[in-house]
Amino acid sequence: MIIYIHGFASSGFGSKAEKFKEYFEDEIITISLPTIPNLAINTLEQLIEAFVSIDEEVNLIGSSLGGFYALYLANKYDLKAVLINPAVNPWGTLDRYEGVDFVTNYYDGSRFEFNANHIKSLKNYEVDFIKTPENFITLLQEDDEVLDFSEAAQKLEDTELIIEEGGSHSFEDIERYFRKISTFFR
Repeated sequence: MIIYIHGFASSGFGSKAEKFKEYFEDEIITISLPTIPNLAINTLEQLIEAFVSIDEEVNLIGSSLGGFYALYLANKYDLKAVLINPAVNPWGTLDRYEGVDFVTNYYDGSRFEFNANHIKSLKNYEVDFIKTPENFITLLQEDDEVLDFSEAAQKLEDTELIIEEGGSHSFEDIERYFRKISTFFR
């Protein structure tokens, strides 16, 4: 089973998630996660452990903040993961939301609180050492308007690292990598 982990203020029904669902069909789950990091991680851990308990192989795909979560979980459970423009220090990029009354979800327009405690809690999931770098493919586009791609390139240099010129934070034309991802997970 593949678990797709969406980014901050996104959804399991976003356009990238839908593209993955269309390609991977019944091999993938694209859930909408709680906005509170501890709850999101707990939800993903329960899902992973449920699949592992029935001897189901689990692979992860994470985008942006979802890439941060996927890095932590794949390292913890020794899973394969594809990280798409991952946030490698989200406490530094999401701090712009500190003091903002409400953040708006990109998919459905709903609003949620994201406070300093949520930002600080992300530090609990920082990965300082990647146990099995060959379990990861990292896809980066240099013109990511949200994150500095070079931070992820440096932190994840021992993984299979693919860096493209141009692009955007949403990773333009991600479909070009679906076959590679499918082969990597087999």
